[in-house]
This record gives sequence, C-alpha cells and structure tokens, in this order.
Amino acid sequence: MRNFARHPVLVAIHLMLASVGANAVAAEVAETAKETSPIATLPTVHVTADWLGAPSSSAAKKHPGARSVISEDDLANTGARSLDETLRQVPGVTVLDESGTGILPNIGVRGLNPLRSEQVLLLQDGIPMTLAPYGQTGASLFPLTLNAVEAVDVARGGVAVHYGPNNVGGVINFVTKRIPVKPSFTLKETLSIAKNGRILSDSYARAGGFVSDRLGLQVQANVIDGQGERAHSDTSTRNLMLDADWLVSDATEIKAGLQRYTTRNELPGALTPRAYAQDRTQSTRPQDRFDGDTTRAYATYTHQFGDGTELSWNNFGHRSLRTFAFGNASNADTASTQRQSSPREFWVYGTEPRLSFDINGPVKQKIMLGMRYMREEVDYKADSTTLASGAYSVTRDWRFENDAYATYVSDTFSLLNGKLKITPGVRHEDVRLSYRNNATGVQTRDTTKDWLPGLDVGYQASNDVFLFANAHKSLRPVQFTQITFGGDLAAERAKNLEAGARWAATPELDLALTGFRFQFDNKLEFVNATVGFRNLGQARHQGAELEMKWRPQAVRGLEFKTAYTRVDTEQQSGSFKGNELPYAPRHQLALDTTYRSQGWTWNLNGHYQSGMFSDGANTVAENASGSVGRIPSYWLWNAQVGYAFKWNGTRMKAGLALNNLFNRDYYFRGVDYSQGRMPQPGRAVLASLQMDL
Repeated sequence: MRNFARHPVLVAIHLMLASVGANAVAAEVAETAKETSPIATLPTVHVTADWLGAPSSSAAKKHPGARSVISEDDLANTGARSLDETLRQVPGVTVLDESGTGILPNIGVRGLNPLRSEQVLLLQDGIPMTLAPYGQTGASLFPLTLNAVEAVDVARGGVAVHYGPNNVGGVINFVTKRIPVKPSFTLKETLSIAKNGRILSDSYARAGGFVSDRLGLQVQANVIDGQGERAHSDTSTRNLMLDADWLVSDATEIKAGLQRYTTRNELPGALTPRAYAQDRTQSTRPQDRFDGDTTRAYATYTHQFGDGTELSWNNFGHRSLRTFAFGNASNADTASTQRQSSPREFWVYGTEPRLSFDINGPVKQKIMLGMRYMREEVDYKADSTTLASGAYSVTRDWRFENDAYATYVSDTFSLLNGKLKITPGVRHEDVRLSYRNNATGVQTRDTTKDWLPGLDVGYQASNDVFLFANAHKSLRPVQFTQITFGGDLAAERAKNLEAGARWAATPELDLALTGFRFQFDNKLEFVNATVGFRNLGQARHQGAELEMKWRPQAVRGLEFKTAYTRVDTEQQSGSFKGNELPYAPRHQLALDTTYRSQGWTWNLNGHYQSGMFSDGANTVAENASGSVGRIPSYWLWNAQVGYAFKWNGTRMKAGLALNNLFNRDYYFRGVDYSQGRMPQPGRAVLASLQMDL
C-alpha cells in the first residue's frame, strides 16, 4: 500500500495492464448503453427477487412510490466533485459536507436530520454500507468514491417491507460500475482547484471484461490526494475494488466482490462567527482529524428455475476501523488542552436468502419471501492525551454486540390486465442488543421485536398517467450508545403515508407530484447526562414534491429538469412542542439545464435551500461560538462543459466545470465536538480527462 500511495497513477496503470486477461462481472444492467457510452455492457437482467429491480428511469416510473435515479450521464455531466453533491438534484434530499472534500457526507431526506446520515438507509449494490446497520446507523465512514459508481437509486417511499432497518426516509442505493462484455480499460484524472490555489486530485483506473463466455473479472482503483479549500484539510483516500461474475449455467450465477478502502484526513472543523468573518478558509482546530479503513466482501448466488421462480442468496461482511480525533474545546477560538480520540472497530456479517415466484391463476400474483440474519460486534473506545504533559488515559472501553433477525413477505396482485398492482406485505424485525463496560463490568441489554406492515398500490391509468400510493410502518432501532444509560428503550417507530402521480403530458414534457407524511410515535430524545435517552418525542413530517422534465422539440439535445420540495415539520411533545425540527428546510428547489450537440455537453444546475434551525429550541440569534442559531438560506450553482472525441483511435472525454459558480458563502452548524459555523466549499475549478481503450 505504501508504493501504491506514492505512485497512484502508475500503479493504477499497472493494475490495468496486469488485468488484460481479467475482466469484470456480467452485472445487472440498468439500461441499454447509450450511443455515447464508450463501453459495451451486457443486456439488462431483471432480478425478480429484488423489489426495486433495475436502477433505471423506466423502472422508477413504475415504482409505487417516489423514486429518482441519477444516471451515469448525470454523474458525469453535472460538475459534482463527490457522491454527496450529486444528491442535491434529488427532491427532498439535504446534503452537508463536513470535511470539505466529500469523504464525510451528511445526508437527510424530507426533513430528517442529516447529521452523520443517521436517518436514511444507505446501500451499496443492495448491501447495507453503514458500519453497524442496526446498532449504529450513522455513516461515520463512507467507503465509496464517485468514480466507482454508475448510478444512484433514491427510493423515498414504498420500500419499508423489503429493506430495513432505518427505512423512514427510504433507501439510497449506490450502484457500482457494471462490467463490460468486451475487455475495456479506463483512465481518468480529475483536479479540483480551489479559489486560493489548493488542489485535490482524483485518479481513477478500471480494467474489466469477460475472459470467457462465462467468467468476468474487474478491478477498479481510485486514489484521492490533496487538500480542500480550507487549511488543515490534507486528504488521502484509497479505494480498491475487485469483482467477479461466474455464469455457472444458463440458470445459475455467482457474483463475488472484495473491497479495500482507506482514508486519512485532517478535519478543518467549525469556526466561531468571529473567526469565520476573519477568514472562512482558516482552521482553528489543529487536533481534529479522521482516519478509517474497511475490508468488505460479498458473494451472491442466484438461480432461476424457469417457471418464474428465482432464488437469490446474498452473503456479506466487513471489518472496519475508524477514529475521530478532536481537541477538547468545542469553541474553536479556545485552545485545547487535550487531544481526544474515539477509535472504533467493527465486525459485521450478514446472510440474506430471497425467493420470488409467480402464481398464474385468475389473478396473477408474484410472491416475495426473504429473511436475513446479521451479526454486529463493536469495540467502542475513547481516550485522552494531555497536550502539555503527554499523559494518556482510556476514558471508555465498551463492547457492543447485536444479533438481528428479519423476515419479510409480500404478494403482488396484478389486476385489470396488469394495469393495477396491489402489494400487501409485512416485515418482522427482531433486534437483540447488548452492552458491556469492560472497565466496570456493567452490562445492559435491549430487545426490539415488531411487525412492520406495508401496502403499495400502482395503477397505470392510461398510457401517459401512472398513479401510486403506499402506507408503511417503519423503525430505527435503539442505538448502541443509547443503551449505555440503562432503562428499557423502544425503537423509533413511524407511520409513512405517500401518494402521487406521474404524467407524460406530451412527448416532450414529464410531470410528477407526490404528497407524503410520516408520524413518529416514540422518537428517542436525549434528556441529560444523568437520565440519558427516553422515548419522549412525537414528531410529524409532511410535504409535497413536484418534478418536471422538458425536452423542447424545437431544440434537439436540450433538456430542462426541475424539482421542488416543501417540508413542514413539527415537534409534537416535550419542552419544544410546536417547534420545527432541526435541520429541516421548508423549501428546496433544484434546476438543471443540459444541452448536447456533436460530442459537446453543456450543463448548468442550481440548488436552493431555505433557512433552517440548528436546534429543537428553534433559536434564531446566533451565540458567540456559532453552535446554535438559524442557518441562512442559500443558492448554489455549478456549470460544466464536456467534450467527447477520439484521439489516435482512442475514445477521450474532457470536462471543465466551475463548482459554486458565484462563490456563495454558506455554512451549517458543527458536528460532535467541532461546534460553530462549518464552512462549505467555495468556488473551485474542476478539470477532468478520461481515456477509454
């Protein structure tokens, strides 16, 4: 790894050349490759045992809930530097960048708190990507990079029966690169150059294809090095992914993959309002940093029986380490006397068989059955070093374990010649958490068992109109750290309701309107350091989303897209009853214009987010540290031009983008110990060059 770190591009090329005979998986294909795509891929394979199916715009149009798919073309042409930035164009999604380099995104959906992405289910190729999907839902390590992803599938409703836990806000599934049929090689270099001259490089290499009619192999290497706009932001990330696909027979397939992800980062941290006014690019927190690494593996067996029956058996696991280090002063203008760190080690294993089959009677039915077992083991430590003397002490030594069992079943009834589909279903979660304080011997257990029913309805009212509605019960399990205070805690439960319509008004105009509401019955709230957590809170989220796509016939290659979301939140119990929930902007608007002509692609996109509160008390006036106070609204614009061409027979693609086009000054409040104004990235130039062989 040391040589790999020193010479990332050379080693990436070496990996590609060494893989000439090795090629990548015949993975599921979302859509037939477009004419501009440089790599041929396998035809679409529809996996019937997967409720969402292919991550394509056509599948999203038939989904009985709000769903958006960010395509490979969108990922490449919107000037995004990182995966989290691509999500700003999705209705109702809030994104906050903690590091300034995209390695620690904070993602929220429909007014759910985005800090540490704790209240949304994140998947990588259908596999939970959070370090402890049940016991610690926060994404304190985000083991994926933009160049390794081909599509992002955001299903905001109608998924709670088939995907869990932590499914109140829906599912965000990051779909990694498909494996080409023919051997292909890709090299890509991207430079992000901040206004003050700091540079972040992103080097990517990929080799893949089928070495025979039945075996495909693929290797991807992604290296990110450099700095963000702010001081104390050195970043070093390595993402190496190996995939294989073995077509055992015409009916049987085995997929497997191995990933090694490491990241070493300085964190610039939050600023007080005074320091922010002096220089928003400075850092006053020299002790803050984040380091993490993970080794992840999966193996999936799929067999199609030929009568509409399919068995899929997925096995996955990871070993992960991550450490945050902070100074002990939360006020960024106060010098820290200690350096504190929170090393965590995670061991996770999961197995999930799924079966789907058809019943061809007077009423056609498709039944899906699934079950999952997941084991989580976490060593949770905290330590402190006195900076003046070097004295070291371990302040926490905790052990957490979890055994989680989930079963689910759904039955899709097809009526009116398939135009009307009604899917009742139910999921059962059985979560058994345990905690042991290794220093004191204190132990605590917490068990959650619950039935989570759901109903999805989709109706193709005409060739141009699709109507949908769904109702689900969902939950977020009690978290590991919450049971350290003792007491009987119940998981956060919510009732989700959603209804909407998609209308192809003309061949050039598509419209979609969705209304949603979810009601928390027993939201967990922190009372104080003595009492700990209790089920005190009731909360309500409701709102509407409007989407439009317009391709004017008069100008071939031109497309306009817009998405507007209004969210109304209310705390319905506790001392802040009647207030809005924190980090829940009432209004969000996304605008996107793309024009394609003769190899050129021009894109201009904007994102508006209204002001929001940073605390449950809805404090308006900012305090001296900047840790509380209303967060101002902002507009953010990106622009990019790309050109696809051939050079000596080699397919090339060049891109030049301006991120934060008007150098908008915006921020959110801090995370954990780093409290204050957290500056978001200013204007930067993004230059990229890609070569496909």
